[in-house]
Amino acid sequence: MSALERLGLAALHRMDPETAHGMALRALRAGLAPAPGPITSDRLRCRVAGLDLANPVGLAAGFDKNAEALHPLSRAGFGFVEVGAATPRPQPGNPRPRLFRLSEDAAAINRFGFNNDGMQAIADRLAQRPERAVLGLNLGANKDSDDRPGDFARVLEHCGPHLDFATVNVSSPNTEKLRDLQGKAALSALLRGVLAARDGLARPIPVFLKIAPDLSPEELQDIAEVARDTGIDAVIATNTTLSREGLRSPHRDEAGGLSGAPLFDRSTRVLARLSLLTQGAIPLIGVGGIATPEQAYAKICAGASAVQLYTALVYGGLSLVGEIATGLDRLLQRDGFANVADAVASKREDWL
Repeated sequence: MSALERLGLAALHRMDPETAHGMALRALRAGLAPAPGPITSDRLRCRVAGLDLANPVGLAAGFDKNAEALHPLSRAGFGFVEVGAATPRPQPGNPRPRLFRLSEDAAAINRFGFNNDGMQAIADRLAQRPERAVLGLNLGANKDSDDRPGDFARVLEHCGPHLDFATVNVSSPNTEKLRDLQGKAALSALLRGVLAARDGLARPIPVFLKIAPDLSPEELQDIAEVARDTGIDAVIATNTTLSREGLRSPHRDEAGGLSGAPLFDRSTRVLARLSLLTQGAIPLIGVGGIATPEQAYAKICAGASAVQLYTALVYGGLSLVGEIATGLDRLLQRDGFANVADAVASKREDWL
């Protein structure tokens, strides 16, 4: 991390977290952020769910909810970028404050509630996307919708022509009863509707499913069966957790989803169990608590074909992207892997 980036982070951390996030996006658009371009090597280059990635380190949804910083993020070193979540109609989300920085735990709690500008505004920005980036959109449903499953398909139909992949997000804890859509019958019906919308695009794209880390073994088994039966292209494991185990911050009892360092073990265990259940038939993307090359590597060895970051950037800045990608390359070389794909699930048993 440069001295300038360190000073910038220190200034942001003196602000309200949501205000600081908005400032960070403005700084990105102004060019005040690391821009190393694609970080790649023969070991890092990979193909996941039909997508050719320069490296397996991606940006998780939520950082750029409204697709406002596509060009600078595409130059920040990520192998792929996911924006959103987008809903059919604009919505303000939950009342502020709704984002809490848990510095003592290297974590955050949010209860945003799918605040976004709506699919039309987001589609307009996606239409101006950088051509060489691998870009995806997290699909959401309006809080007051009479047809939440249909909302996901509508967003995909509207924004799909500008995307390389889309993610069905039924795992946010911040929209009432949204997680109910993870049940076997409801999830199967929802995914079939979204996949039908995908198949209607002029250029069909991969569709991913993002799951919660708080699923029981039986629920995870159901997810694996639905993913297999519907033909979903990949599963992202995991979203934020409702657990508050071991937290020290004064904000630990705030409502919402917890992300960051405390999520690492929980999300990696879910990832490994899902890897065992699917036996490599469905690519997995590991998310939750990654802040070092070693943690990214652990997710891959537990079963992930790629990983995503978000909360660690709050504490480590965007330069962390390059540090994790280059560090991952060194770890693969150290252990004799010619390519990241060869390391996937190589130490899964450590997490079961």
